Amino acid sequence: MAREAPHLLAFLHWLGHASFRLDRPQMIYLDPWRLPPGSPMADLILISHDHFDHCSPQDVARIRREGTTVIANTAAAKKLDPPVEVLQAGDLKVVGPVTITAVPAYNVGTRFHTRDAGGLGFVLTLEGERLYFAGDTDLTPEMKAIQCDVALLPVSGTYVMDAEQAAEAARALSPRVAVPMHYGAGVVGSVEDAERFRSLCPVPVRILQAEGGAIR
Repeated sequence: MAREAPHLLAFLHWLGHASFRLDRPQMIYLDPWRLPPGSPMADLILISHDHFDHCSPQDVARIRREGTTVIANTAAAKKLDPPVEVLQAGDLKVVGPVTITAVPAYNVGTRFHTRDAGGLGFVLTLEGERLYFAGDTDLTPEMKAIQCDVALLPVSGTYVMDAEQAAEAARALSPRVAVPMHYGAGVVGSVEDAERFRSLCPVPVRILQAEGGAIR
């Protein structure tokens, strides 16, 4: 019997590339970049690393208000207006009803995202479910120990895992649902990478439509 889809999928919006918004239990953004007009103000903003397509000071400023919590790795925090809370891999932070665990994100065998650069992924525990945002990463030994209901995985190749490697990561993680990301924004990757990931993935895959959050 197929497992029921995670509850939080109903509130997850893909904003293109590796940018997401989760509408509850708080308004949460992950790596906001090229946000659509009218994007709601944030309660919590998480930035995985300092590359321009993940750390956009302009987009952060657009959705930031008094009381917004901004969390980033060390390099990204230096590009953002304070206050910013800095996390390193292994750190845990509770923000209201959300528990955030920072996990390492890095390449294996390439120099685009070295381990010592301190890039992060995030595991969010909220409303009884766990969402893993992988960040810019390959399949790493640390990833295999993560437990999650939803896994947001890069699939474009070049700077991150390709579709085949992402499918292998999904096999190791065994989430209830995997969502492909890091494609279709003119940086690298295309919807064909997402579809190939779906064809190879051993767990259910949802491909989201950019900016609308609609599942197709």
